[in-house]
Amino acid sequence: MTIDFLPIHGGDLAAASARYGVARADWLDLSTGINPNPYPCGEIPAAAWQSLPDAASGDALVAAARHGYGIGNAAKVVAASGTQALIQWLPRLITAHDVAVVTPTYGEHAAAWAAVGAHVREVERIEEGDDADVLVVVNPNNPDGRAYEPLDLLRRAEDRARDGRWIVVDEAFCDVTPEISLAAKAGAEGLIVLRSFGKFFGLAGLRLGFALCPAEFGQHLEAAMGPWAVSGPAAAIGARALADDAWTAATRQALRGMAARMDDLLAEVGMTVIGGTDLFRLTHFADALPVYHGLARRGVLSRAFAARPGWLRFGLPADSEGFETFSLALRAAMAEAGTGAVSDPG
Repeated sequence: MTIDFLPIHGGDLAAASARYGVARADWLDLSTGINPNPYPCGEIPAAAWQSLPDAASGDALVAAARHGYGIGNAAKVVAASGTQALIQWLPRLITAHDVAVVTPTYGEHAAAWAAVGAHVREVERIEEGDDADVLVVVNPNNPDGRAYEPLDLLRRAEDRARDGRWIVVDEAFCDVTPEISLAAKAGAEGLIVLRSFGKFFGLAGLRLGFALCPAEFGQHLEAAMGPWAVSGPAAAIGARALADDAWTAATRQALRGMAARMDDLLAEVGMTVIGGTDLFRLTHFADALPVYHGLARRGVLSRAFAARPGWLRFGLPADSEGFETFSLALRAAMAEAGTGAVSDPG
């Protein structure tokens, strides 16, 4: 088994099963930042399955998104089959020769712009991208949880709008930190905000995401995607979940407690948490890759990074049994690797 094999994204249990010989049903998947306790979908109306989505279902979904995310009236809200679809559409509608993506972050942003021939710069500080035609920022960032002040991002949007440039703010993990969201300011020229439904609501397979845009650009984006961009079941579940304030509040509190429990567990084995959100924790320690593979052989899938071999990211187990499984596997993997953690990420 080569130590340098790493997947590009988390969650690919089929590939992990083929590599490590663990049955798909036996994995404890901590490789994503998806809520392990999903929103209860309940019964889906038969019409959502049997009929093409109509304007009424789309309007209900957008109204719920405005409520759930606190979106201002100035924004055009465009729903799509996942934020990934929107990430791939934006470069086809915005002419940009020079694109700056603040990294390390979700790799599909850079890939989407590069695919249309744009010159993509991966910059470590947001200031390094201020001169680009398009600046892409993930807030809070994946995988390190780095957060940006919303007023600073809004100022950058205002500056860029003066000469027809853009800032794209991906708020995929912002449900756990709504205080830093730009949703209330969406609609401002030069600013596009992306929201992902599946992570916080634990329904990534539903494929639902939103772009919050200035009105004219939003109309172009909606037209480009064509009719029925969101399935009937996704619209029905999304509208129900985004209007459920009680579930949202309880889930934020629960995830906060689960993230704290993960911090305690990692500290017990000597791992240093260097970042994250309430949906995932990022660690840095010696011999991270051997531990990654050791965990996988024991049926626990985490997320490692080829460009930063000292990093491991962990999602959250769903319950106490999952935490115990993870704890036992982690201790065994670390003992097998003969590793000790370091407190300085270097």
